[in-house]
Amino acid sequence: MSSDVQLHAVGGGGHAHTVTAQISTEMVRLYKELFGRGPTRARTHFAGPNTIVATLEDSMTPAEHTMATMGEHQRLRDIRLLFQYARENDFRETVERITGRRVIGFISGMDTRADVACEIFYLEA
Repeated sequence: MSSDVQLHAVGGGGHAHTVTAQISTEMVRLYKELFGRGPTRARTHFAGPNTIVATLEDSMTPAEHTMATMGEHQRLRDIRLLFQYARENDFRETVERITGRRVIGFISGMDTRADVACEIFYLEA
């Protein structure tokens, strides 16, 4: 991972911190693999005992920035989400491997104006 990526992990203790840091690292890797450019900031948090939220900032490619400048925000979101869900199993399997828990729900979204993306994982209790 390049040194310009800022990773932040928030959790309830040592193990949670390690888990969230690993998920942040893996989300950056997946984004690089999917889009050719990874986010420069990644943060992962537990939002309760069964929900993980990973936020990724500054992940848009130059072509995506051009689309946003042209006002093509919906088209940009549609294209990005097409790729996200085409590789949904990679996102799920990554979180399952790190947490040791089954992912029962996955939601992906992005704000194309702020260049912020979010991956939400619902874990089996």
